This record gives sequence, C-alpha cells and structure tokens, in this order.
Amino acid sequence: MRFSILTLFPEMFTNILGSSILKRAAQRGFIETHLVQIRDFAPDKHQRTDDASFGGGPGMVMKADVLDRALQHVRAQQEGRVILLTPQGGRFEQADARRLAGCPHLILVCGHYEGVDERFAEHAVDEELSLGDFVLTGGELPAMVVLDAVARLLPGVLGDAESAGTDSFGAGMFDHPHYTRPAVWHPLAGGERRVPAILLAGDHGAVAAWRRRQAMLRTLIRRPELLQRVAWSKQERRVIEALANDLEAMEHDLERDEQ
Repeated sequence: MRFSILTLFPEMFTNILGSSILKRAAQRGFIETHLVQIRDFAPDKHQRTDDASFGGGPGMVMKADVLDRALQHVRAQQEGRVILLTPQGGRFEQADARRLAGCPHLILVCGHYEGVDERFAEHAVDEELSLGDFVLTGGELPAMVVLDAVARLLPGVLGDAESAGTDSFGAGMFDHPHYTRPAVWHPLAGGERRVPAILLAGDHGAVAAWRRRQAMLRTLIRRPELLQRVAWSKQERRVIEALANDLEAMEHDLERDEQ
C-alpha cells in the first residue's frame, strides 16, 4: 500500500517511519511511504505556502494553489484517496482504519496555521479526519496516527495475523486484560499481585470465555455505548445484561456504605 504525505515538516516523520513495525513493513515491501514537501511547489522564490486571511483576523491560511500543485504531482504518479487532517473532520476510529486499509493509495494532507484555503478542501479533498475535539499545531501527528493505524491492518505487517483482530475495537469492544511473567508480582511499594488462576490452569476454552467476559465488562465500565454497536447473540446479550446488573448492584452498595 502506498502512503503519500503532504507536509511542511517531513522531518517529523523520520523516527516513526524508521522504527519498529512501520520500518519492517517498509523493508518487506508491505507499505511504501512518500514524504512530499509542500514548499517545493510554491512558485515564488521565498517558497511561500501561506497568506493572510481575506476579511482579516489572526493567523495565516495555507494557499490553495500551492497545495494543489503538490497534490497534482502526487496524483500524476498514482491516483489516491485524499484525506485532510483537520480538527473539523470526522473523528477517526478503528472502523475508518479498516475501511482505509482497502485503499491502494492514501494521500494525507497535513494542515497548518489557521487551516487550508476552503476552496482546496472543497475541490480536492475526499474526506476530512480528526483525532478528537482538540487542536494541534498541525496535521503531522494525526497523519502519523492514521498511517500507523491503517498500516498495521495490512496483511503481513504484524508478526501475528490475529493480533489486529483481537485489539481493542477489533470486535467492537475493548480488549481483555493481559498478563505475563512473573505469575506472582511483588510491587516495590509492597504487597502481592497474582495472575488470575484461570489463565494458569491450561483450559483453553475456559480462558477464551473468561477473556470474552472480561472484555465485555471492561467495555461496559469504560465505554458502554460501544456495546450498542455490536450484533450480539442472545446468550452474549444475557451476559452483558447480567454484568450490567452486577455493576449497578455494586454501585448501590458503595453508595449505601458512603452514607
């Protein structure tokens, strides 16, 4: 899969592309990443990519003509889906990562300053994405997140093909708790913490059921609205309802004890 990133700061991507899973994915030919310096497409000698906003106001706006030249340079090599990273975009979620993993070429446009000229967004952008309801200095960090989230879903990128499917949100809910050696851990602050006994008993069916239940419980506690998006079986729905009732009873007990 090909990723083209239009940015004013290509050096920001050096570490993420040269490390860990993304580095190995590129070495094995699973992903191909091209960093495009937007300044190279500014026609003036000062390579100006921004200008004051019509109508006044603080900050500068990225120029539509410069962005379009950079984009057309990329498209001349291969057509792709154009994504503008902006706080005003739709919130990027795991479902988006899965959807975008099916595209042969993603073109990620990193906004900056007060944003990009609206005419470029309307004319050239296929969709706008945001990481959440907050503002960053530019679109580089969101572009890194989209790149990483999408790339790890591609066949061959992860060492274990099942890893992506068992991640949080992979099945519409959070992942279950994980434990590793030692089986008994003594924190430096004192005390003792043990791995749940069921994980050490060797009963794979019981482990799978425990993990499923724990994933449901964790999601119910932290993000209950996620559970409404999944088509559960009748048995699983009964499990969720039982967990919800148990949580409600525990909350009532806590409230009573506090009184």
